[in-house]
Amino acid sequence: MEQSGFLPVTAKEMEDAGWSAPDFVYVTGDAYVDHPSFGVSIISRVLEHAGFHVAILAQPDYKSADDFRRFGKPRLGFLVTSGNIDSMVAHYTAAKRRRSKDYYSPGGVMGKRPDRAVIVYCNRIREAYGDVPIILGGLEASLRRFAHYDYWDNKVRRSVLIDSKADLLTYGMGEKILVRIAELLDRGVPVRKIRDVRGSVWVGKPGDTVHFPVAAEFDFERLKTDKRYYAEAFGEQYRNQDAISGKALTERYGDKLLVQNPPMPPLEREELDEVYSLPYARTYHPMYEAAGGVPAIEEVRFSVTHNRGCYGACNFCALAFHQGRTVRSRSIESVVEEVKKIVAMPDFKGYIHDVGGPTANFRGPACDKQLTAGVCTNRKCLAPTPCKNLKVDHSEYVELLRAVERVPGVKKVFIRSGIRFDYLMLDRDETFFRKLVSDHVSGQLKVAPEHCSDRVLDAMGKPHFGVYTAFRRRFFELTREIGKEQYLVPYLMSSHPGSTMADAVTLAECLKRDHYAPEQVQDYYPTPGTASTVMYYTGIDPLTGKDVFVPTDYHEKQLQRALLQFNRPQNADAVREALHRAGRDDLIGNGEHCLIRPARTQYPPKRDEKHGKNAHGSEEKGPAGRQTAGRAQATGKGSAKNAQKANNPRNGMSFAEKKPLQGKDFHHKQSDGKKPERNAPKNGKFANKPANGAGFAKKSPATAGQNAARNTTAKKENAFAGKHEKTFAGKNGSSFAGKNGSPFAGKGKKSASKKPR
Repeated sequence: MEQSGFLPVTAKEMEDAGWSAPDFVYVTGDAYVDHPSFGVSIISRVLEHAGFHVAILAQPDYKSADDFRRFGKPRLGFLVTSGNIDSMVAHYTAAKRRRSKDYYSPGGVMGKRPDRAVIVYCNRIREAYGDVPIILGGLEASLRRFAHYDYWDNKVRRSVLIDSKADLLTYGMGEKILVRIAELLDRGVPVRKIRDVRGSVWVGKPGDTVHFPVAAEFDFERLKTDKRYYAEAFGEQYRNQDAISGKALTERYGDKLLVQNPPMPPLEREELDEVYSLPYARTYHPMYEAAGGVPAIEEVRFSVTHNRGCYGACNFCALAFHQGRTVRSRSIESVVEEVKKIVAMPDFKGYIHDVGGPTANFRGPACDKQLTAGVCTNRKCLAPTPCKNLKVDHSEYVELLRAVERVPGVKKVFIRSGIRFDYLMLDRDETFFRKLVSDHVSGQLKVAPEHCSDRVLDAMGKPHFGVYTAFRRRFFELTREIGKEQYLVPYLMSSHPGSTMADAVTLAECLKRDHYAPEQVQDYYPTPGTASTVMYYTGIDPLTGKDVFVPTDYHEKQLQRALLQFNRPQNADAVREALHRAGRDDLIGNGEHCLIRPARTQYPPKRDEKHGKNAHGSEEKGPAGRQTAGRAQATGKGSAKNAQKANNPRNGMSFAEKKPLQGKDFHHKQSDGKKPERNAPKNGKFANKPANGAGFAKKSPATAGQNAARNTTAKKENAFAGKHEKTFAGKNGSSFAGKNGSPFAGKGKKSASKKPR
């Protein structure tokens, strides 16, 4: 029976609910937030809807087994997750430094969950109840289900199912998977006999029956030493993550055999609608009020997820490996009903912060073929070029947005999750583009060109830079037409596999030309379950088998990052070193094109007036006695001028044509002259307010734009707008936080649904 309010978090609350024992104890590394953006919330509500009693053990004291006995031994088992984020990503930056804040803990306090939370929790459960069934789920388990390279240990680790000694692991969207497992346990089926459920991973012995055709078998002893073999294994895993075409996969661990069954089919529209209709409290548990609440709720409190899955499939993103490449979406009616619930909340101010999802402007499968044959295993839908079979249609999304706008009490609807601009540019009907610019941008639109080098973008699985250029140009054309001040906030990434020092210099030149000074740059972060992480570890693209240059040296990565923030005084020495390494000393100087001035200790060498040589006996090469051949010197072709020309992104890929309207405030004025609400915290990664990042141009952005327009050599529009917001910390791991699936209802009872974020 469904209950109102929160699920039990103490033994007393369980007793008050009339339970002698829970069916499941759900252990999570996050604070308890009953909102459909949180995997635990969805899973628990779906199981509740299916008739099971679920108690929540949020952020237990993991230093002993005592807290794991809080509810007594559950009738069916423990469910274990690290929470919405991999615990290592939650704790450490790309530089492996400890983070100062945990947004999924009360008050943002660190230390509420352990490193490698899934393994630690399972060890404590075994201490408390040795024989109880343990089932893993959530992002950390899903992305670590196979042998995987671990950035923090710098080695290939075993499957988390092996290391945790749990009984089963569920991956991807968990609704149907967990309800099926719960039904089997409820019938008395031993957990170690449950081996035929799609979307699950189990451990047996070589020779045990595998209930599905097996695509490939790999051996851990070879995986941990043979990098090409490891890359091949990931390629097989990637190609078998489709519910229609995917097959089982196995890994040998000595006398053990790990088996991944094929994926569970995604929820259809009616099933998703049912999941999101469940009685979520839509906030954090009251026990966290004294600590100031849970920061993670602020970003999603007044937001709605309308879809799941992503066929964009960027290589650094784990979505394709977790949610899958097949997109499913909720009905317009379902979304409207959720919005009505949001409007009824006492602190709602009239602004829907997002109607989005993994990619906001995806509503259905990429093509009709996916419905019968599954996703393609030999190419992507959008990059490097769009598939000719791709269905491009924003009409239903426009209808959805208009329906939400008509809900009484809604003043404005924003779109703050990711817009796939390359997909947008393929739509010959500009209705959505115009509506986006006119109605759904809160002063700034976040987009992710990530880089300007097509070579790097290929390694990322992103569209080529010319697509972003065209998008940006049209965005500002439409912005000017409606007379608003609106800006693009581009995400940039440094040191991704494929990015050489020369590529980093090229990006820095783009930033210089466009007067863009990023407040923060996201260093590439190798996280489990992505093709980019395989590239980082092996130097091989697992999807093509081609070798890839990888900047793995810490110092080199720091140099590439410094180039993207070359205007900062503290980066000056690093920028000079990076330019010298890249053979681009021509960019060190006082010229307009230069990125950095010479060091103050760099004085022109004394001349030997008699022989026209400097004090070291070498001929002078330029006004300061410094060689300026730059990249041309490295290739033996031409002068510094030619090198500069060869590296200029304007040759073949322009950022755009002219700067847009610019002002001091990123947020556009509404028709009533008021700015929209800014409900997110002012600090940290959930900040919606742009940082006051100082640009490196002395002139105002508007003046710079006017000068550029007058300059015959700079008539192209800037790619990046003048002011910017801090880049989302922990982007590769965190940006997909909470996109974990959850259980679905069964047994002929009510059904349920979940919202990923």
